[in-house]
Amino acid sequence: MVVLIQSKDRIGLVADISRIMAAARLNIVSLREHVDKVENRFYIRIETENEADPSALEQEIRKVLPADALIAINPRPEKKIVVMVTKEYHCLADILVRHQFKTLGATVQCVIGNYPVLQNICERFGVPFHLVNHEGIEKETFEENILQHIDACQPDYIVLAKFMRILSPAFVARYPMRIINIHHSFLPAFAGAHPYRQAFERGVKLIGATSHFVTNELDEGPIIAQQVIPVNHSYSAGDMMKAGQEIETSVLAKALRLVLTDRVFMYRNKTVVFE
Repeated sequence: MVVLIQSKDRIGLVADISRIMAAARLNIVSLREHVDKVENRFYIRIETENEADPSALEQEIRKVLPADALIAINPRPEKKIVVMVTKEYHCLADILVRHQFKTLGATVQCVIGNYPVLQNICERFGVPFHLVNHEGIEKETFEENILQHIDACQPDYIVLAKFMRILSPAFVARYPMRIINIHHSFLPAFAGAHPYRQAFERGVKLIGATSHFVTNELDEGPIIAQQVIPVNHSYSAGDMMKAGQEIETSVLAKALRLVLTDRVFMYRNKTVVFE
């Protein structure tokens, strides 16, 4: 079983929770906990090697927790995701390969693209591809057309695998903290278009990528994973782009692994990540 708890902190919480697990004859094989002293916030993730009745266990745990506690027991072990893309293939290709060989931790319900460029690779992997053109129509209509496909799949998460369109607040509000993005910078840096050209012109010595949850504040959502690599004067803008795409693929894969295995807790605009 997997037990996830977030609540206000107090002395003795770990001991009380552990006693309840022992009384239920649950052997704990992994326990990670953290206290945010500034927010007085307690987080814990527990894995057990055997099982008990989830409803009964939750009732017992709630007896020793503050009233506002958030508890999740046995979240769906394999999640469902919808992937949204534009033209760049590198992140999508990695997701499709992991999906094919069942190492993703989720099933890809469909891929939605606003250009037909990536339809062929989806067909090769047997994953449905839906073309939703954004040209010549209002943004609201464009998003409504996307939502028809998403709602038909009922995904746990939506993954923006280099989807290069800004989503409206109304769209984001439908899936709070369920939209995962990969950004082409170690945020915050080089906002706007042509980030690698900007990096090249500035002569940077590090480039990176950031995966985060999408909020109404552009590229300001809670950060899940980040990574940087060194570069030097010998790198052209094209070299930086290739290196950056490799980092983007790696960081998005890591973020998905963390989220899909229920290792990411959110509070306000921050995350607690048990890697």
